[in-house]
Amino acid sequence: MSATAPAIRRIAHLDMDAFYASVELLRYPQLKGLPVVIGGGRRALDDALRAQYAELPLHEIPVAAFPLLRDYTGRGVITTATYAARQFGVGSALGLMKAAKLCPQAILLPVDFAQYRHYSQRFKAIITEIAPLMENRGVDEVYIDFTQVPGGQREGGRVLARLIQKAIFDDTGLTCSVGVAPNKLLAKMASEFNKPNGIAIVHDTDVETMIWPLACRKINGIGPKADAKLKTHGIETIGQLAAKDLQWLMDTFGQRTGAWMFDAARGRDERPIVLESEPVSISRETSFERDLHAVRDKAELGAIFTRLCEQLADDLQRKGYVGKTIGIKLKYEDFTAVTRDITIARHIADAKAIRRVAGQCLKRAPLHKKLRLLGVRMGALLSVDEAQALDFKSNQPATLMDIALTAINTGADDPLTGQLF
Repeated sequence: MSATAPAIRRIAHLDMDAFYASVELLRYPQLKGLPVVIGGGRRALDDALRAQYAELPLHEIPVAAFPLLRDYTGRGVITTATYAARQFGVGSALGLMKAAKLCPQAILLPVDFAQYRHYSQRFKAIITEIAPLMENRGVDEVYIDFTQVPGGQREGGRVLARLIQKAIFDDTGLTCSVGVAPNKLLAKMASEFNKPNGIAIVHDTDVETMIWPLACRKINGIGPKADAKLKTHGIETIGQLAAKDLQWLMDTFGQRTGAWMFDAARGRDERPIVLESEPVSISRETSFERDLHAVRDKAELGAIFTRLCEQLADDLQRKGYVGKTIGIKLKYEDFTAVTRDITIARHIADAKAIRRVAGQCLKRAPLHKKLRLLGVRMGALLSVDEAQALDFKSNQPATLMDIALTAINTGADDPLTGQLF
């Protein structure tokens, strides 16, 4: 009696198709097939349209009523765009003003992160009901271990990928693209092969024919700088990279990076599926429509700063974390940036306390130049239960910052000096 052969490792990368834009099209199906760009300011569009077309449901509002990209003024960037808009060279992280020159007729919609998070949670819940070993990689993408799941080996994983696609579409109306391969590296590349709403299957034996002809940038982890350096050596495709020996790569890119490139070019990746990953930090930041000065625009900056701290506190409390390293990030009009942080003795997640400590960080940062971005961050995270247990065991004397935080929470006068904004 022969032993059963071990299952072949099959890892899927699932990527939602133009996720933010697709969620918007659920709300406004009349925009389907049109160039649509998501980005810019906070959500106020729906209220404005409802006020103007109070008698109509959202899906019946005329297309002509929506704002166009050509009329945008400001310094916002694109979060995502529909495939119809991408045909004009418009895509994520491009400035809206630049995008307006490429596709002025595109419809501009503001972001609605609450709605995107809602649909993100829905599609991930569907996946884990079918294939429970899932690694969360952000709002719109995941890795899934198909290896031991029924249907995960059939047609290289195509049968299970098709089932998941259908289940997500039936529940949400959204489409996704899936790549299935022996590992995460190849699966992520494969998920791009047949977008949108496609499935691509890669086996070990397909690396030479399907992977080697691709540009080196298709390897997740090779960025613009590494790609430019590879090109100076005449290496443009993954196949050309695979032709280089290990020692040359380590001499050229460093021992660690060179060894990783050697394996990546050959489609090797042993990284496991990570079911739960604790965040190192949680942050909130925003870019301004115009450069703001710490003195002349103090009131506006103060309101933005308070809102960021409140949003950060809400994120922490919703996810069940507290932290004790509070930091700020400033980006100036000349695109230079600085960060400052302070570590306090107790873990916190209160908006007022976060703002006060972040305000102390501001006092240590140069504010003579105008600002284009402001951010706040919380690090040294612990779960609420872990922090309570740690604080209970701690006998550390109260610091000046602890006294300040106590004053904030009890309504006493602030013992620290005043705030900048």
